[in-house]
Amino acid sequence: MTVRVTWVQPEDLIGHELRQAAEDGRDARHIERRWYAAGGAPAPERAGASKSPAPPALRALAEGLLDELAGLTSPLHVDEPTDLAAIRAACPYWPASRTAPSPAGTAPLEAAWLGRAAGCVLGKPVEKLPLAGIRALARATGNWPLATWFTAKGLPAELASAHPWNRRSAATSLAENIDGTPEDDDLNYPLLTVLLIQRYGPSFRTADLARLWLDELPAGRTFTAERVAYRNLLDGIEPPDTARHRNPFREWIGARIRADVHGWTHPGDPAAAAEQAHRDAVLTHTGNGVYGAMFTAAALAEAAGGAADVHGCLTAGLRVVPPRSRFAHAVRTGIDAARGEEDFDEVVDRLHAEFGGYHWVHVLPNAALLAAALTHADGDFSGSICRAVAGGWDTDSNGATAGSLAGLLAGRPEALPDRWTTPLGNRLGTSVPGFDSIGFDALAEMTHRLIHEEARRP
Repeated sequence: MTVRVTWVQPEDLIGHELRQAAEDGRDARHIERRWYAAGGAPAPERAGASKSPAPPALRALAEGLLDELAGLTSPLHVDEPTDLAAIRAACPYWPASRTAPSPAGTAPLEAAWLGRAAGCVLGKPVEKLPLAGIRALARATGNWPLATWFTAKGLPAELASAHPWNRRSAATSLAENIDGTPEDDDLNYPLLTVLLIQRYGPSFRTADLARLWLDELPAGRTFTAERVAYRNLLDGIEPPDTARHRNPFREWIGARIRADVHGWTHPGDPAAAAEQAHRDAVLTHTGNGVYGAMFTAAALAEAAGGAADVHGCLTAGLRVVPPRSRFAHAVRTGIDAARGEEDFDEVVDRLHAEFGGYHWVHVLPNAALLAAALTHADGDFSGSICRAVAGGWDTDSNGATAGSLAGLLAGRPEALPDRWTTPLGNRLGTSVPGFDSIGFDALAEMTHRLIHEEARRP
């Protein structure tokens, strides 16, 4: 029996790195020709690994070519820096830091946790499905425009066969199956951030995060950039090189899904939230992948301050992103598309036409979609998570982030519709030690303490 460990096989990474090179303007045509001439294959389109391992000689070639690709400089590096000082220098409207946190109670934080969970669970059954499949499944059950949980009840057999639900999630995330909140990496990472700040305080170092992962995060619970960085740590590579070494996923969405707690715990201080998210993100990501985390943390910090609407939050997020970067362009494109079109399906079609060449987990298409969904919903909770999921790509991650921001803006758990919160049962399943079956009310209390208390570094 062959064990295929996903997201780390060199023969799979090379195809993703060639794609990344094309996206960031590196001329890798000579490397690409050598790879395919030797019998290499493109990267798997949706899965984490090809079906069978490569012969030893081909795997060795892939490793060498990955290193050659790393030596090519992107012409975009000036406009898309990773170093925090360079990012700040590129941002003319970087927000001023605040010396005292804005008042914040536990109710908004509980609504944010619940919102993140509801949006995540909504998107889980259709993760990895193409946009046409999501639309077909929802329409067939009378749920389009998307307004509630997906269901298999009444779904024609031929449609279920053509667009199968995500096999790991259907058993826990379809309407008829939800009984508490199931485990998901989009919910595990915020829990790990709580642990991080409890142990090391808000002045944690990137190396502290690495140590926490090795202590508390099973490697099998990581994916894409996080799994590559984890492998790099085990190989003795130190941060931030963990984000760069043979890591073609460094501009994907992973750092963004880790950003929420950094924003929630800095109410009214987007700058501090973004800086904290940066220290987290550079363990695994560079450039646009880092901006995804900083943007999200800043937007959530603005929301936690209680003085902004959703549009002001998105503006705050953009202030910590280099304006000439592709990430800033993606967010602005999503906002502009949503402002000018009443039919959200038309908005989504426009975004898929522009960003459809990226992998479905890449941060850029998902940034455009998230910004569009939040803008179009104008702060409405149900509209925010449903639009974020209905637009496809990384459905559970987009639903989670949209739900986090919209829940925070709603201000209290009671403001979220019962159809989203009751099935979650105030119970979160997780493999993060000490958190399994924890309630969202308890998480809110725990998170609230992080705003005012700096844990001692052990």
